[in-house]
Amino acid sequence: MHKLVAWLIGCFVAVSLSLGAQESAKSSPEHQAATNKAMSSDAKIKLALSAGPADLTKDAAVVEPGSDSKMMQLRAGTNGWVCMAHPEVMCLDKEWQGWVDAWINKKDPQIKSVGIAYMLKGDKGASNTDPFATAPTATNQWVVSPAHLMVLTPDTNQLAALPTDPHNGGPWVMWKGTKYVHIMVPTVPMPAKAAAWK
Repeated sequence: MHKLVAWLIGCFVAVSLSLGAQESAKSSPEHQAATNKAMSSDAKIKLALSAGPADLTKDAAVVEPGSDSKMMQLRAGTNGWVCMAHPEVMCLDKEWQGWVDAWINKKDPQIKSVGIAYMLKGDKGASNTDPFATAPTATNQWVVSPAHLMVLTPDTNQLAALPTDPHNGGPWVMWKGTKYVHIMVPTVPMPAKAAAWK
């Protein structure tokens, strides 16, 4: 689990960098951290569980990164899923937890079955082409996704014919051509294309 914490911290750094020029001081990383710290455990658990469907999250563990960079369990789980409210609101199955370990250590993911992750609260942005980008550039196709789920498949050859454009009106492939490729499945309409995409 400590590797999952490292990944979460990495995501928080990426979010901090990307939001720096886009949001006011009210939405600064310091403000977000203070807001998160001020939340009660019950509020954090409720927010974390909102990332996925209730029939799944009712038995999921809830965790958060602690100040000592170790994972703190806010609630035990029984179904193998892990949900969190900070720095992103998400729920991950076992395949995605293994994928995270591979991504942190820049190893080849060992995907043995279909993997599902839920982010029904959306995300704060990532490059559509570079798995390790920490901020938007003119060429890395930064996209902020609304509510979505993410899918891993053990046979990535199946993804060759799928679109890579988040604005195509349906699912798309993120990080195509890399070992971290996965499918993004929006559950609400995507926002209009940013200028960098036009």
